[in-house]
Amino acid sequence: MTTTSSDPSITEEPFYLPVHDEVELFTAAYEQRIPVLLKGPTGCGKTRFVEHMAWRIFGQRTDAPTQPLVTVTCHDDITSADLVGRYLLSGEGTTWLDGPLTQAARTGAICYLDEVVEARKDTTVILHSLTDHRRTLPIERLGETIEAHDDFLLVVSYNPGYQATAKDLKPSTRQRFMAIEFTYPERDLETRIITHEAGVDEPTARNLAFLGEQLRRLDEAGVIEGPSTRLLVHVGGLITRGIAPRRACDVGLVQALSDDPDVQEAVTQVVEAVFPA
Repeated sequence: MTTTSSDPSITEEPFYLPVHDEVELFTAAYEQRIPVLLKGPTGCGKTRFVEHMAWRIFGQRTDAPTQPLVTVTCHDDITSADLVGRYLLSGEGTTWLDGPLTQAARTGAICYLDEVVEARKDTTVILHSLTDHRRTLPIERLGETIEAHDDFLLVVSYNPGYQATAKDLKPSTRQRFMAIEFTYPERDLETRIITHEAGVDEPTARNLAFLGEQLRRLDEAGVIEGPSTRLLVHVGGLITRGIAPRRACDVGLVQALSDDPDVQEAVTQVVEAVFPA
């Protein structure tokens, strides 16, 4: 089964600080209905960005779909039926239930497939007719093909540094999208994000952003996968709740990043340098 979430109403702007020109690029893509591929490391803000853009597009519109953003977390057991729909058995017989992709295409929502490369290649093939000039979705079990609503847009994401080559997108799928590359924000911007999201004071947020910057250098050296902005926000949230900074970093960073004692010691040394006793 899929993991699906829908935001039935976008009444408040989701907090998002642009890192580069991603807002302008996405806006231009939406105006041309060009499918969008977001690629970047885990926890760098891809999902929040899509939520923010859905608000910018639909938040002030009276004709917005009931569920403007439909999000699907992909995995290797997901099937085309999970996305398109299936018949459900009941005491009264069978009833057709649209899947999240069909629902978004019918109503004109943004459909966001998170970590799309985790889905099987035979599943992602169904995206092809929605991502070219046809903008249609064949539903074989109903014997019909639906035309996507004029407002519909397909957005997918993945982490290129994490995925194995065997799980990369097929060229025939990849070349149907405009790609926007995401990176972790620079220190000043990440400080602002941590301050807002964790509710922590600015000096502590700046130290956490600096810590993340230093630990990502260990990532570049192949020692660990560097901490995400999301992880730094979690540590900031612990500090806000009264947990001592070193202890918050231990449970939120050191233990989360690795189980290797040598790696943990290396991360701990960086933490102690940033948050001296």
